[in-house]
Amino acid sequence: MESVRIDKYLWTMRLFKTRNEAADACKANKVKVNNTEAKASRTVKIGDSIELRKSPVVYIYKVIGLIDNRQPAKNVSLYIENHTSAEELAKLEHRNLTVFIQRDKGAGRPTKKERRELEQLIINNECYLGKFL
Repeated sequence: MESVRIDKYLWTMRLFKTRNEAADACKANKVKVNNTEAKASRTVKIGDSIELRKSPVVYIYKVIGLIDNRQPAKNVSLYIENHTSAEELAKLEHRNLTVFIQRDKGAGRPTKKERRELEQLIINNECYLGKFL
């Protein structure tokens, strides 16, 4: 086997749950092969670099083997190498640290005092989370 369609390869490497999701990501220009935007029908070969944007992280993979049927998760490392930088992976932790503020239903608009407290909470968390950005 010399080449495989990019949508099929992304699905077999378990980067997407379905092949249709992989094709949709290609249509949305979230997949690049060797720094060029890839349509779903684009083929990948051994040695190609795949750049995949899954908000908020841009993953970078290198193709080290080709296969056209879905593999168990333990076999994925035989066909693809993850070259994503540590800074990109840190963005995932940042997303988990976001603050979610919920008001009770029917509580109405916040008072001036409550609004100031919320603004202060947001300011304090942005300063704390600023080191992750």
